[in-house]
Amino acid sequence: MVTASEQDLPYDVFSRACPSRATLEHVTGRWGSLTLGALYEGTFRFNELRRRVDGVSEKMLSQTLHALERDGLVHREAQPTNPPRVDYELTPLGREVAERLLALIRCVEGRMDDVLGARHRYDEARAEESPSR
Repeated sequence: MVTASEQDLPYDVFSRACPSRATLEHVTGRWGSLTLGALYEGTFRFNELRRRVDGVSEKMLSQTLHALERDGLVHREAQPTNPPRVDYELTPLGREVAERLLALIRCVEGRMDDVLGARHRYDEARAEESPSR
């Protein structure tokens, strides 16, 4: 059910021109969601975060962090040490978004047996439909 205050929102992610669509893409894309989920655990340096988000390239993590920082979800703090130290952490907005993402992640992880069963049934049905060669 949509509340009256939700109906009055000036943004509509389903509209092509709405700026919320880009933020949703940053948050729900593979690397954005994994980065936000990892940062929910605490503050990370770049390489620590890269190890935590297994499989992300240096370039993709850098682009993801820039987008999330621009959207106000991640705070980057460069400390003037030698060598320079850069830490990344969630902003209050980023924590709120990450909490919601983690609920979805836990739901998916908790239902993977159902998902894998559905995949198996789907693949079997598709194999039966395909003509033999």
